[in-house]
Amino acid sequence: MSEIVALDPTRLVIAALIGLVILLALIIRFKVPAMIAILIGAVLIGLGAGMPLDQIVKAVDDGVGNTLKGIALLVGLGSMFGAILEISGGAKVLAVTMVDKLGERKAAWAMAITGMVIAIPVFFDAGLIILIPLAFSLARRTGRSTLSYAIPLLAGLAVGHAFIPPTPGPVLVATMLGADLGRVILVGLVCGVAAIIVAGVLWGARCGRKYFVPAPEEAGEATAEPYDHPGARLPSFGTVVTIILIPLILIILKSITGVVDALAPARKVIGFLGEPFVALTIATVAAMILLGHRNGYTAAELEKVMTKSLEPVGLILLVTACGGVLRYILQYSGLGDIIGHAVASAALPVVVVAFVVAAVVRISVGSATVAMTMAAGIVAAMPEVAGLSPMHLACITAAVAGGATVCSHFNDSGFWLVKTLMGMDEKTTLKTWTVMETLVGGTGFLVALVISFFA
Repeated sequence: MSEIVALDPTRLVIAALIGLVILLALIIRFKVPAMIAILIGAVLIGLGAGMPLDQIVKAVDDGVGNTLKGIALLVGLGSMFGAILEISGGAKVLAVTMVDKLGERKAAWAMAITGMVIAIPVFFDAGLIILIPLAFSLARRTGRSTLSYAIPLLAGLAVGHAFIPPTPGPVLVATMLGADLGRVILVGLVCGVAAIIVAGVLWGARCGRKYFVPAPEEAGEATAEPYDHPGARLPSFGTVVTIILIPLILIILKSITGVVDALAPARKVIGFLGEPFVALTIATVAAMILLGHRNGYTAAELEKVMTKSLEPVGLILLVTACGGVLRYILQYSGLGDIIGHAVASAALPVVVVAFVVAAVVRISVGSATVAMTMAAGIVAAMPEVAGLSPMHLACITAAVAGGATVCSHFNDSGFWLVKTLMGMDEKTTLKTWTVMETLVGGTGFLVALVISFFA
């Protein structure tokens, strides 16, 4: 193992600034894939700071290995789990049942809660495409603006996507920070509920009154039924909810048994079952049996669906791995110490720093994944983080997620997807969707900041 060499602080800061500017320029100006841009930026920081070459190589190896070992299985299992939920019609069942139970007067709540739950196992884009026809149907039935139902749905999807594991984003941040996933889920739920109320229900009602966006006429034909399969039958609402809750409950139970002495006898068993990869494996197998085989899908058909769901996983993992490289370059070079001392002298809470860094990257690059990865890497390199409580680390994870959510605009693919599906112009999309995303991220951050004062 090579020794970590002390570097000149001034040179290190200049190298880091130049490296990060080059990284952003590669993504924004030259459209270089995020994975390549982050890797180049990290290596340039190391070279510019004067790190020995073998130390740069070590940072790359450690960054890739230590980052992926905590997240690779989770992203793959979560992707397969979400694919089964999608093709079985489970997501649609959940949405329709929630609206029926709560009624049209509380349909905004139903859409928001459904969006949050669905976004935990299903990627944001897929969840939106599956559920947006229901918002269109409600708008046509009531004669109200589609935004009355779409904004709560979008807020719920954004919350589930950003704040609540086993969604890849918060999992990768928690992994890089060494945060306990059970506490991340609990903090994420509190932040998420507050964000749904502010950005989904309240802001959705205002948007519905101020901007009339009619449901597209072709909405019913634009989205094929996910369960359009000969012999398939829809799963029950209870089955869908139970399967989605399996990993969340097991992970939370693991955290509880770790601090409750009365549960000590069951600590090893529950601790094993609550390991994220075990919990997700159980949920995925349950989904295969209860949502797949029981509802008419053959083993070959499920295998095909689950294999195809892994196609986008490679990109997510590679971007995450390169974010790990950036984190270890910053840590091994000593920049983490410099940032930590600057934060201490400025009296800024680490939670605030985490949010600001993620927000700056999000606004500049557009990608929430890149923003989470870079912010987590920078914060994880700060020595102060090692001494923080598990709950404080969970709050930092939520703050990074909040910063990576705000200000979705022209450089974010989600902006254009929402604009296209909703049939809005750019100006209206900025006034509704962009503000909603900012409210989701900002509200989640403020709640996390408050919790951190008591952590």
